[in-house]
This record gives sequence, C-alpha cells and structure tokens, in this order.
Amino acid sequence: GKILTLRGAKGFAPHSFGQLGRRGVEAFAARRLFLAVSRILRIFALSNIHYPTFQLHLAMAKELKDLTKRSENYSQWYNDLVVKADLAEQSAVRGCMVIKPYGYAIWEKMQHTLDEMFKKTGVQNAYFPLLIPKSYLCREAEHVEGFAKECAVVTHYRLKNDPNGTGVIVDPEARLEEELIIRPTSETIIWGTYKNWIHSYRDLPVLCNQWANVMRWEMRTRMFLRTAEFLWQEGHCAHATAEESEARTVQMINLYAEFAEKYMAMPVIKGVKSANERFAGALNTYTIEAMMQDGKALQSGTSHNLGQNFAKAFDVTFVNKDNKPEYVWANSWGVSTRLMGALIMTHSDDNGLVLPPHLAPIQVVIVPIYKNAEQLAEISRVVEPIVNELRGMDVSVKYDDAENKRPGFKFADYELKGVPVRLAIGARDIENGTVEVMRRDTLEKHVAPLEGIAKYCKDLLEEIQTNIYAKALAHREKMTRTVETYDEFKVEIEKGGFILAHWDGTPETEEKVKAETKATIRCIPLDGDKTPGKCMVTGRPSAQRVIFARNY
Repeated sequence: GKILTLRGAKGFAPHSFGQLGRRGVEAFAARRLFLAVSRILRIFALSNIHYPTFQLHLAMAKELKDLTKRSENYSQWYNDLVVKADLAEQSAVRGCMVIKPYGYAIWEKMQHTLDEMFKKTGVQNAYFPLLIPKSYLCREAEHVEGFAKECAVVTHYRLKNDPNGTGVIVDPEARLEEELIIRPTSETIIWGTYKNWIHSYRDLPVLCNQWANVMRWEMRTRMFLRTAEFLWQEGHCAHATAEESEARTVQMINLYAEFAEKYMAMPVIKGVKSANERFAGALNTYTIEAMMQDGKALQSGTSHNLGQNFAKAFDVTFVNKDNKPEYVWANSWGVSTRLMGALIMTHSDDNGLVLPPHLAPIQVVIVPIYKNAEQLAEISRVVEPIVNELRGMDVSVKYDDAENKRPGFKFADYELKGVPVRLAIGARDIENGTVEVMRRDTLEKHVAPLEGIAKYCKDLLEEIQTNIYAKALAHREKMTRTVETYDEFKVEIEKGGFILAHWDGTPETEEKVKAETKATIRCIPLDGDKTPGKCMVTGRPSAQRVIFARNY
C-alpha cells in the first residue's frame, strides 16, 4: 500500500507506462527495487557494518509519524506521547483518564520507592473513607473555601427503574440526610478520626500516610497534569510541639526533593509558597518546583505546616507531660500522578519517551535477530544466562522473542516507550562474540563484547541516569535569569523559564504581576542568594529574590 518513486532509472521514462502496461510497470519497478536493495546490502557487507543497524524502520515511521514535534506544538506533542507510548487514554467519564498497564508500571515504581523512603522515617500506611460528611468540611472555613468549587457531592444512595421504561433514575425517596463529599483531600476526615486516637502525649506522634484517589472537579483537563480524578499519597502527622511539626514538614519536602533528583533525574528548587499560593488552611507551604522543557514550571510536591488549625476545628487535644490539655500540632504532605507528567516533559524527545533507568519498568530489552527457528534457539541459549545475570543485579530485563512482530517494529516500540538500553543480537553476533547496544538518551548505537555485557549494561544504566539529570539541570540553568526592573521582567517572561526578581511581599503586587503577565511566584527559595533589594514593581524593600514563572 506504499508508493515507491524511482528516479533516474536507466531506460525508464514516463511514456513507458503506456508501452509496458500495468503488469509490465509493476514487474519493472519490482526488479529495480530488488537491484537497489541488493546494492545497499552489498555496501553494508563490504563496509562490515553491523547488520542490525540496517533495519528499515517502516514500523517506526508508522508509530511516530503522527507524533507532533516539540518545536511545533509542545502541548500537542505531550498529548500525543501520553497516548502513543501506552501510558494513558481518555475515559468515558469526562475529565477522568484510564492509566494503562505501562503507565501504571511507572507509577508503581514511584509508589514503591517513595513508600520505602516514607517508612524509613517512621511513617505507617493507613486508609480513610472516600466519602466525607459535608459538615466536616464546614469546620475549617479557610480549607472549605479553597476546595468548595471543586467538590463532587453525593446526594442519594439508590437508583430505581424509570416508570417510563427508559432505564434507571435517581430514587427521590433515597436522599441522604447529610450530603457526602467525594474527597478532594482528606484532612477533615482524618482529623475527625485522630480525635479518637489521641488523648495523651504518649499517643504522639502519629505518622500516617495513605495511597488513594481523590476527586477535584476540573473543567479543563490534561492527562496526568490535571484530571478530575487522580492518584496520590497524602501524609498526615500529629505532634506534641510546634517544633516537631515544623521539623517533619521540612523533612518531607527534603525527601521529595531527594526522590525527584535521585530517581526521576529531575532537578528541583525547594522553597516556600507565598500567602496567595499556600495550601488552604496551612500556616506555611513548602514546595519543590521543576522546569519543563518548554520553560514552564511544574509544582511537583508540597509539604504543609498546618499549625493547630485542624486540631482546633476537630477538638483534637492531648494531655501533655505537665498534665495540662493542649491542642495537637499538624502537618500534611503529598505528591500525585502529576509526577508522571513531570517525568514525560522533563526528559522526553521527538522520538518518544526518555525514562530515567531508576524508574523504567523495563531497563534493558534484548531483541533477537534471526532467520529460522534454529538461529532463534541458539540466540535464546546465549541470552538466557545474560538475562539471569542482569536480574541478579536487580536490573529489570525483557527478552522479546515474540514471533508476531518484526525486529524493526520492536525497535520502534521500545524507543517510543523510553526503554533505556536495547541489545540486538543475531547469529553473526554470536560468532563474533559481540552484541549491538543502543542507549535511549542519546540514540547512540555501538558494538560491545558479549563477555561481561550484564555488568556493562548495569554501569551504562547509571551513566544514562546521570546524563539525563545533567541535561535537565543545564536546561534549567540556561533558562534561569535575573531581572531588576518590571519592564525587563515583562520582556524576559515571554521567553519562558525562571525569573529571579525582588518582590515586596504584598499580595497586591503579586496579583498585579499575575494579572498583567500570567506569571506567578513559584516559591521563595530556601537556598541561594539572600541579598535584600528593592521590589521590581513598587520599589519597596524586598528581603530576597523570588522565582517567578508561568506554570502548569
């Protein structure tokens, strides 16, 4: 079904079509194609070029032909990639997505890694109800105001057959006495529970985390970045003192930063949110901010010092060591499947996903190149100990000997899905004691000895992890600038990236900048230059520079 154009073919001219007839033209074109391919194969043979590199990537073209380039439309590139790499797809429920097995496998690795990190700090997992009584949200006024417009509400508990015979309807007699909210976050239901758990200083601290789904009604959605339903973890801790609660709040934002940089290979800036941007009901919100390839910021994790607000709202008190009643001190912290979006946009390219090896579901894939069953059997015999050795090194490896897909299709598929290392091995490779290695981060191919290939791959995975982090860090540094005046800021913000500028600390100035430039204060950095100055907008004193950016 493909059209082949042969140019400069000796003895072939447009008028020949009429003379040869259809069958003659087809035969002539087939012969010319055969001769052309034969010449190419002879060139490869004479040049001693490794055969697997000569795979006509028709399958790759088919897979990637509709993947929009980042330079043309970054947003569409992202949407295309999520679908084509089999990460997720839209569901029948507007605003919700289906996370497909490959996408969920990445989330599972994130979840497993974070869960281990949490537990090393003393955190335990628990689970709390999906449905929250409406009266619970009313107890913390600032909190409910922050989430009121996003809440999905359950009003009835039963359906019945439509008397008209057109399906089912809500039974009007089954209205709930109190409406229930599908959790947008769980502070209220958890603190209503903690009241029953905490009575004495001996009951503290309580260090709980839950892995769950939440619902926040969104009108404009994008898979992983902003959906009505999403997956996350939310930690909720109770402490006897303000100092202990603040220490835990900072500890968890540092943990998130470590995870982002060590496992996601994504450089982040730790900071504090402005009053306008902090979590509803919090005294303070700490954040990690990452820069995507298009220069926009993505909030990638938050940790909130809640003070005693929720303890007072739900009357959670304890008897301290002096035998006096006191309100508990609280914090909460969380990350979500938004990290999947961050992972995609930090590293991937026009050929597909680029996954950090520490989170890739398949770290090494081995593709056999064979002509018959005997060759496949011999390749499989050679590959089996390599697979076992890699697994012994805790490397996730797949030997893809499926016969229903050609090697070219497999190459394209694993490139699209971001598998960090690909090995291709054929009968001639076994004779030569070599194997072809392709690394996804640079798309470079080379031939390596079969002997010691498992250790070689293990080391290469770490090299790739380091390389993609360094590439992302270099991009962020290139896209971070300092400005002194508001006029300069208005020019620079159009170029994207992080802008370091002085701010007078007032919500009014922050709102003015947002309204006029669509940029927000991403954070007040915890590290870096603390030199005071003058606000770029008002000229009033500024304690330090803050980071402005447009964001997802």
